[in-house]
This record gives sequence, C-alpha cells and structure tokens, in this order.
Amino acid sequence: MDLDRAVREQLVKLIKWEDAHVGLDRALDELPVAARGKVPKDMAHSIWQIVEHMRIAQEDILEFSRNPKYKEKKWPDQYWPAAHAPADSEAWQASIDTFHKEREAFCAMVMDPAHDLTAPFPWGSGQTLMREALLIADHNAYHTGEIVAVRRALGVWEQS
Repeated sequence: MDLDRAVREQLVKLIKWEDAHVGLDRALDELPVAARGKVPKDMAHSIWQIVEHMRIAQEDILEFSRNPKYKEKKWPDQYWPAAHAPADSEAWQASIDTFHKEREAFCAMVMDPAHDLTAPFPWGSGQTLMREALLIADHNAYHTGEIVAVRRALGVWEQS
C-alpha cells in the first residue's frame, strides 16, 4: 500500500474512531428523551445543543473544504442552537442522520486521491484537507466526551 492511501485510511479511521473512547452513537445510546434538553448545574449546554453544534461545525468544515465560495459563519451565534431541546424527535433524528451523512461525505473526500491532502485551499488562509480532517476528528472527540460528562451529571450514563 502506498503512503498516500495509508494516510487517507488512517485519517478516516481517526474521524470514525471509537478505540480510545466512545463514539457519538454510543454516547447517545439509550439516552432518555427527557434528558436531551436538560442542562446540568454548572454546565453550559444540553446534549441537544452539543449534538447540534457538532453537526453544524462538521457541516461548516465540509462546506469550507469543498466550496471555493465558502462564507464564514458568525461565531458563536451560528454554531450553537439557542434552544436547549430539539423541537421534536424528528429534529433530533434529523440532526444525527445529517451528522452521519456529512461525516461520510467528508470521509469520501479524504479518500479521493483527486483531493490533495496537503495543498492549501486557495480560498483559505493556509488550511489543508488534512488539517480539516484532524479538526473534525478532534472537535467531534472533544464534544462526544462532553456528552458523556453531561450524561454523568444528569445520572443517565451507564458505564459498560
């Protein structure tokens, strides 16, 4: 296997990784519906806000990585939902489904040798596809851990 393909495969594994910690699906597994919108004492966000923030941020990184006409969102207003809870179960599931769909789209981009991993995007300020892949992996791992912390604070996390 050549080095380029090996690096691409490792980046995709890192984005989807659950070896060193739980992934998003496990962090949300068996979460009571009532817990989605609760903000524990001394914590900043509900699980819904974290999930939706992860979706929005990942979508933004994907859009930046593939769109030369990308327009930057306003931080933090356009990256965090105001509502503590989703409007309904359909909104909750749509957010999770979109997260997975866009993660797959980003991983497909990483695996495509037509996309240079190390060439700076002409429309950025030095960002590369590799940097954006690492950003997604790091950001999602951080916030998945935060979901587990919120669940623990709410008393709805069963360690396995």
